[in-house]
Amino acid sequence: MSYLEIKNLQKRYTKNGPLIVDNMNLSIEKGEFIVFLGPSGCGKTTTIRMISGLEEVSGGDILIDGESIIDKKPRERGVSMIFQSYAIWTHMTVFDNIAYPLKLQKLPKAEIKKRVEAAAKATEIQGLLKRYPSQMSGGQRQRVAVARAIVVEPKLFLMDEPLSNLDAKLRVSMRTELKKIHTAQGSTSIFVTHDQSEAMSMADRIVIMYKGKIEQIGTPMEVYHDSATRFVAEFIGTPPTNFFDVVIEKEGDGLIASGDGVRYRVPQKLYNAMLPYVGKKVDMGVRPEFMEVSEDMEKREGYMADTVVNFVEPQGSHSILITNIGNTVAKIHTIEHMDMRPGTKIAVNVKNDNVMFFDCDTSFRIK
Repeated sequence: MSYLEIKNLQKRYTKNGPLIVDNMNLSIEKGEFIVFLGPSGCGKTTTIRMISGLEEVSGGDILIDGESIIDKKPRERGVSMIFQSYAIWTHMTVFDNIAYPLKLQKLPKAEIKKRVEAAAKATEIQGLLKRYPSQMSGGQRQRVAVARAIVVEPKLFLMDEPLSNLDAKLRVSMRTELKKIHTAQGSTSIFVTHDQSEAMSMADRIVIMYKGKIEQIGTPMEVYHDSATRFVAEFIGTPPTNFFDVVIEKEGDGLIASGDGVRYRVPQKLYNAMLPYVGKKVDMGVRPEFMEVSEDMEKREGYMADTVVNFVEPQGSHSILITNIGNTVAKIHTIEHMDMRPGTKIAVNVKNDNVMFFDCDTSFRIK
């Protein structure tokens, strides 16, 4: 049995309103760091608010260690939550902010002091216990919020976009700190974000949500390299996946993906999966780093198109070439041709058959 089980979970804000969370099923093992990733309005924050007890459940069940928690009050669930706004009290010292939930539990003063000091040490704010939040930086206030969440030794640690108010440099360092604290505490954590770089860098597994449903669950590498739906392939990756409208044609003993400006021989490993789509339109996706450039117009294995470089976006470690392939604006990630001039004619080849095809009706990956 999994540590946290979400079964057919539903949320409506009105009796006959739309499902904000639509029959969600998810199992999380003890000690996992799970990231809920998706665009605004996809249901990720609503889901963790139902887990914490801050939102009522419209249907389904939530179990921790095999026990349903949906009829329990928030303080009875053994769950701690960190909010986007930190939610620490400005009139209290750091010590009192961290100690507050323990005082509600009416623990002895000696036990409170011991646990507050341990939480402060874990979050590296031992020297700030007598300060007030107004005397601290954003990163320090965030650490206070983390310390207050872990001091109650929760069964489950919930974080709702806790880094979104920090500057870019501090966000990166706090990712590492939060993961370190998670590991040291042996916590089971759910982290909500719409930032894919946060998700990719922190998660053991990513739960990608869209319109109240789970699109895919997997490790960062699984959702990136083996995207289950067009939405996942489009949402994960910077720059995003390039998509082309193509029709599958039979040619000799093989298949061709043919579209506006595109002519690509379907890899043999996909032949059987793609054969039922002969004469049909599908979405062809190629990530920017898997599009290989040939200045001498060489049509190598994996050839897909000829084009012209419109713009070049230098990124330091690489460049992004902006081109038009047919009516599609395509972005190509390149290290070999970082100084290529706009106006250069190029052939584009797909590296190592790294191509994805998606059913236009279902949006599911064809494989």
